[in-house]
Formats: sequence, C-alpha cells, structure tokens
Amino acid sequence: MKTYSQKTSEISREWWLIDASTLPLGKLAVVIADKLMGKSKVTYTPHTDNGDYVVVINAKNLKVTGDKMTDKHYYSHSGFPGGLKDLTLAEIIEKDPALAIQQAVKGMLPKNKLQADRLARLRIFEGTEHAHAAQQPKEIK
Repeated sequence: MKTYSQKTSEISREWWLIDASTLPLGKLAVVIADKLMGKSKVTYTPHTDNGDYVVVINAKNLKVTGDKMTDKHYYSHSGFPGGLKDLTLAEIIEKDPALAIQQAVKGMLPKNKLQADRLARLRIFEGTEHAHAAQQPKEIK
C-alpha cells in the first residue's frame, strides 16, 4: 500500500457559506480554518493548498462569550516611538467586523507559505447578502 499525495492538477474547490451569528468567534474561526485548509477532505495533503472557498455572512452580528467585547485587545505598532495602537473587540467590530473574523482565522492557520493563499479564499460580508450567489455555496450548519 502506497501513501497518497495529491497533485495540484487534482484539486477541486467547493464554496461554503457560514453565518457568523450562529457560532462564537473562536468556534467560527476553527470551522472556517478547517475548510480553508481542506482538512475535512479525504485527499488532504499538508504541502498542497487543496482547501475550499468560504463565504461568511452576518459579520456585524458576531457573537462572543464572556467579557471579550471589552477585555480582548488588538495591538498594532507603527514602528515609531509611541506608535502603539490599542483597540478593543467592540471597537474593531464597530469599525470593520470582517477584521475580527479575519484575525481569528489567521491565528488558526499554519504559519507557512500557504497562509496568504488560504486567507485570500475567505470572503466576509457584514450583512446577509453576498456577491457569490452564482457559485451556489453550500451552507454549513
């Protein structure tokens, strides 16, 4: 018996739709990262990017548990003295709710050369309508 290794010509991608208001942020990020990496497929091969496309709707109605809205902080630094910026999760969701989901998913993906390509297949929309109806995404419950 030989070990199967998927070739790039054999990759078939599907489209998935998930509602962000159904799961808390962490569990949502795990489901999305699993689909982006293709780990739920039988043909999963770690060194090839065989993941699927994921469309996330209702990012504005993101759920979190506990006091994460006020206690969870996102930091960024400009590189200059005094350039540290600090935003809470509530401020991030108010400005750009897609950023909170994208950062959570990015933290769940492996840190390698495939990460940027996998994140590029993630499409996040604030409302219930999305621009990918023609792809007929399957809904994840």
